[in-house]
Formats: sequence, structure tokens, C-alpha cells
Amino acid sequence: MWRAITRIPKTLESLGQGVAVLPQQFQHSQLYNKHNNIRSITNYPSLHNEASLIKPKYRMSSVKPKVVFVLGGPGAGKGTQCSKIVERFHFEHLSAGDLLREERSREGSEYGQLIEDYIRNGKIVPVEVTCSLLENAMKNSGKSRFLIDGFPRNQDNLDGWNRQMSDKTDMQFVLFFDCAEDVCVTRCLGRGQSGSGRTDDNMDSLKKRIQTYNNDSLPIIKYFENAGQVKTIDASPDADKVFQQVERVFVSNGFQ
Repeated sequence: MWRAITRIPKTLESLGQGVAVLPQQFQHSQLYNKHNNIRSITNYPSLHNEASLIKPKYRMSSVKPKVVFVLGGPGAGKGTQCSKIVERFHFEHLSAGDLLREERSREGSEYGQLIEDYIRNGKIVPVEVTCSLLENAMKNSGKSRFLIDGFPRNQDNLDGWNRQMSDKTDMQFVLFFDCAEDVCVTRCLGRGQSGSGRTDDNMDSLKKRIQTYNNDSLPIIKYFENAGQVKTIDASPDADKVFQQVERVFVSNGFQ
């Protein structure tokens, strides 16, 4: 169950003290151990020097936008709840996955095939691409409150955010949708069967996504939890009951 997050030694730096480094030998239970042979994506240009890949034309406002990270396993209901938060609290919803899928399908995108291969194999797209897409979307929105859905998903994402975006934003908290695995699997497969159009809403991709979530994303949630910045939501009930919990969290944190 994703509810049981393995404890991590408290060697991580606090959020305000720079970039944290998770222990390299962190061991995490895996839902699908037999799927460890996911192939690596190679033969693509290095992205570490491509921070200006999708560089905004203008600098972001001097008033730091407020950011809430929204995390949870595949099928935990992040997108559904973000839509409700947007309506109730007037946030701008930025889905890292949606932004990547849009860039993948954009005609002439240099990194479209790279993004396609990473998503199809349940792997996490290089952070330089994701941060650039997020920054551009924030700049273009004209808003000051943002839900960043599905990010940061691993240590590389967190490090990249700290390098590129942490000084430009005011991170409020992490909204963690904690959901039973069987519920998540059923939701994802049902979404795929109903014509979601997502190439990763199938069992093969789902197994890889779950493995990636267990290995890479849960440690990041635990890191923020140790820093006292996680608001945990029981995401197994129906959407309206889940949102009752979400609404209480936002109101208690000063959002009206």
C-alpha cells in the first residue's frame, strides 16, 4: 500500500537550507519487482545545458507567486481535485504531465520523441524540460496562485526546481493524495477504457508508473513530510468527500 511510506534517515536538509540529497542506497518496497528491467532512454542530447529550451520571453513578476505542489500515485484523483480547487479558490492548475504531453505533440518540438519515450516507459522526463514548461506557463497565465500537479516526482525534479524556480516562487505546502493501490489501478484502467487518449492508461505502462512512483516519488513526499510541509488527503472516497478534506486544508492555510 502506498499509505505505508518507508522511513528515511533524517539526514535531509530543511527546505530553507538549500538542495536536499536523498540517501543513494534508499531501499523501497516495490509493487512489481519483476518489472525492474525497464530500458533506459539513451542517445538523446544532454539537457543539462538546455535550461533555455522553452525560455519565457519575459521575467516573472517581482511578487512571488504562491505554489502548492500536488502529489499522489497514478489514479489518485489529482486532476479531478485540482479542477475543484481552481473553481473554489481561483488557483491556476498546471499539470506537469499535461504540459509535457502538449509539448510532445507540438509540431516541430525538438524533444517530442524524447518525452514520448519517457512517458510510454513510465519514466520521469528530464527536469530541465519540465521546469522550463512550468515557468513559461506561469509567466503566460497572469495569475499569482498555482497548483503544480505531479511535480516534483523525484530527487532530480526537486534539485532542478531548487536551481531554477525556488527563488522565484513562494511554496506553500504539498497536497498529498494518499490512495489505496487497488483503487488507483481501477481508476486508471477505467479512464483508459473510457477513451482518455492517454498512451499510459494501460496495464503495462501502469505497472511501470507504479514502480517509478514507489521508488522515486514516495521519498520526495517523505522529505517534505519531515519538513512539516505535507497536507495528507485520504483520496480513496468519492470526489466530493475528498474535496471536503481539501477545502478544509486550503481554508486553514488562509485561502478564501
